[in-house]
Amino acid sequence: MIASFLAELTKLARRPATWLVVGVWLTLSLLFGYVFPYFSYRGTPSGPNAGANLGERVLSEALPAALVPAAIQGLPLFAGALALLLGVLATGGEYGWDTVKILLTMGPGRLSVLAGKLLALSLVMLLVVCATFIVDGAASLLVASITDKPVHWPPIGALVTGLGAGWLVVGMWCLAGAFLGILVRGTALGVGIGLVWALAVENLLRIFGSIVEVVDVVQRFMPGTNAGALAAALGVPVQGQPGGTPGVTDVVGGTSAALVLAAYLAVFVAASAVLIRRRDIA
Repeated sequence: MIASFLAELTKLARRPATWLVVGVWLTLSLLFGYVFPYFSYRGTPSGPNAGANLGERVLSEALPAALVPAAIQGLPLFAGALALLLGVLATGGEYGWDTVKILLTMGPGRLSVLAGKLLALSLVMLLVVCATFIVDGAASLLVASITDKPVHWPPIGALVTGLGAGWLVVGMWCLAGAFLGILVRGTALGVGIGLVWALAVENLLRIFGSIVEVVDVVQRFMPGTNAGALAAALGVPVQGQPGGTPGVTDVVGGTSAALVLAAYLAVFVAASAVLIRRRDIA
């Protein structure tokens, strides 16, 4: 398994799509977390009727003290979709390139190959989440310096909790993508199904959940809902509120959301293992 793990890390590091996904991920985090809030603060009108509190509130979300919610606010929806895309490419691409037969017949056992791939994807997700916190931390420090605001960093415990929650969210989406790639034996259909579910179906469930009680019960167990709830538990503004973040909801608590996401992780791993072990490769 170790050899498979190292081989998968090498493949991910050399694959241009990995770096493209990471680049888009970090760029979106900077734009929505710091660039847009800073220029919104600078563009807030001044005067007795201008509502100076609005500008200060927007700015406060881009300062070091708000690093945790700023760094994870995009993970449930936008970064989650990118993580799903990377997971599909990592597994479904093997079928598209017709390398899966060689991979599973000439190397170690099927489950060892799968374990190495999923562990490599999980590690990459952790590294990207750490990179998000580092880049966003540098941006928040720059904003504080430009605006002459005091620098107050979150406690270490809050940072560790934020890192763990962020990894759980994007790790769940990434392994969901890996499962879809194996299920459909390709990338195009897997990406399509995953993005339609993450960006459209779950949003529709949230809309109808406020009207139909049965739908509300069902959507509380959906992966996107719980990813957003975990972000909300760490201070990310809820969608629909002033300054709210798309995909973030508080219909379930943070602890319940974390448990559901962990359960989805286990389900996607187990389902992928069943498919790889029992299904023909051709």
